[in-house]
Amino acid sequence: MAQTSSPALPASPAASPDRAPSRRVAALAALWPFVRPYRTTAVLALIALVLTAAVSLVLPLAVRRVVDNFGAAEVLLDRYFAGALVIVGLLAVGTALRYYLVTRLGERVVADIRRAVFDRMIGMSPAVFERLMTGEVLSRITTDTTLILSVLGSSISVALRNALIFLGGMVLLIATSAKLTGLVLLLVPAVIVPIVILGRRVRRLSRENQDWIAASSGAASETLLAAPTVQAFTAEQATRDRFADLTERSFDSARRRIAVRAVMTAIVIFLIFSGVVGVLWVGARDVASGSMTIGQLVQFVIYAIMVAGAVGSLTEVWGEVQRAAGATERLLELLALEDSVRDPDRPRPAPSPSAVEVRLEGVTFRYPSRPDQAALHGVDLVVRPGETVALVGPSGSGKSTVIQLLQRFWDPQEGRITLGGVDLRDMQREDLRRQIALVPQEPVIFADTARANIRFGRPDATDEEVETAARAAAAHDFLSALPQGYDTYVGERGVMLSGGQKQRIAIARAILRDAPLLLLDEATSALDAESERAVQQAVDQLARTRTTLIVAHRLATVKRADRIVVMEGGRIVAEGTHDALVAQGGLYARLARLQFTEGLAAE
Repeated sequence: MAQTSSPALPASPAASPDRAPSRRVAALAALWPFVRPYRTTAVLALIALVLTAAVSLVLPLAVRRVVDNFGAAEVLLDRYFAGALVIVGLLAVGTALRYYLVTRLGERVVADIRRAVFDRMIGMSPAVFERLMTGEVLSRITTDTTLILSVLGSSISVALRNALIFLGGMVLLIATSAKLTGLVLLLVPAVIVPIVILGRRVRRLSRENQDWIAASSGAASETLLAAPTVQAFTAEQATRDRFADLTERSFDSARRRIAVRAVMTAIVIFLIFSGVVGVLWVGARDVASGSMTIGQLVQFVIYAIMVAGAVGSLTEVWGEVQRAAGATERLLELLALEDSVRDPDRPRPAPSPSAVEVRLEGVTFRYPSRPDQAALHGVDLVVRPGETVALVGPSGSGKSTVIQLLQRFWDPQEGRITLGGVDLRDMQREDLRRQIALVPQEPVIFADTARANIRFGRPDATDEEVETAARAAAAHDFLSALPQGYDTYVGERGVMLSGGQKQRIAIARAILRDAPLLLLDEATSALDAESERAVQQAVDQLARTRTTLIVAHRLATVKRADRIVVMEGGRIVAEGTHDALVAQGGLYARLARLQFTEGLAAE
């Protein structure tokens, strides 16, 4: 028996050839369409931000007045202190208002981004998810949007405020002492150089770190969803090792990013405050010589500290902005994904909601992941209105591919498929799928109540209609026996239910859907003999007024079909009734002989 191994880990997600190079912080401009609907809030936040910056710049002027007039009359001194308190009050109110508006704006925009990405991904065809793991998409929707929230709800506001303080502080520094300001400006090139050089590396490491986090999230999601299988094959340690490796790689890239940012911060702070110490030494000598008052020096020092603090804060914020730029790029990749299956610009209306004809004309299809191997070869098939047709054949013969093409999850490379005479590519996918009720081979059960899972087929259905559908699917008895009946929570992926019970809920959902085209993909594969008989009777009743296509391996479930189509190697090799195909010999007769002989032997 061939052994399988865990997929090889990539050298670095960030180095993947599919990744576009970072577009730097310019990528953040792509957030504007999400901000634009709330520009009034953004303008009010900007006004509050300018107000707080202006008030902050006025405060050192009040301090200078107090220092230079410390020996003045008590009444004058009281006025200066009262003025300082008014300024502080304005600063407090403005800061609170800025925080509220900016944080609210950030939360609103990020909520819209998450919704836009989810809306985009939920409508993507399976081709997209052949190369993109679900866990990575979830990581981008959660981790990356959290980074963007940090920037929109805090960092950009802090950056703008500090930029205003820096510019205003520089003007007031020059007004206070042009000589000392000239000495301060000599430091600017020395501060900017490490920001630019080390900032590029921080940006690259931030993107790499985010990619490793997404990779580990994808691995965790895939493994946790398959936890029983992992445990059944005693592969817990192998999966632990794989996840630990991904987590360590993520940590390693984060450690390198943090180290670079720490070095950048240390260099900038050292240069800035060393310069401040030097300027203070010169200023102290000017005070001693009488060319400058103590109040002017105190005012200059406060402005110098404010400017230095603004520059230091900008270096911190710059790293966050770069991380958010990387996150924005990754989200934009999802929003910009091209789907091979698209709705037409001028869609044709779907056929009338009665039994419809299905027609495949010369259909050839290859999965994108296997372009050299055709899943279907020039298939021609007609299913007449109200007819029940069964597709049988060995695994890999193309049966389920036909079901997927009918739902337009893919488009054939050659030929066409029509529903009621309308090419599927000429209809909107949503209109097409409203005509279809599906019972998949692996039923999907949501983490909700049994009633909600059945009603998923038709959200506006009444409780009575839900229960009628459950009775028709032979599900009413076991649902009524649950602790809260139909309103029992069935757990994630229906863990509280058996395989057969999940299948019957899926059948009830399809019955409730009440669509003109019924697709049954191994619909009774998980049922016991008694339940299968009951469900088969319900399906037979349901199929009388519908066009029905059944995929089955168990031939006992398709014996009563109007026509059986035998597939092998992506081609139709025979068709007819059960008795006619058995009489012809060939593949169907061989399958029938194997199944029915084994069944009799088992009895």
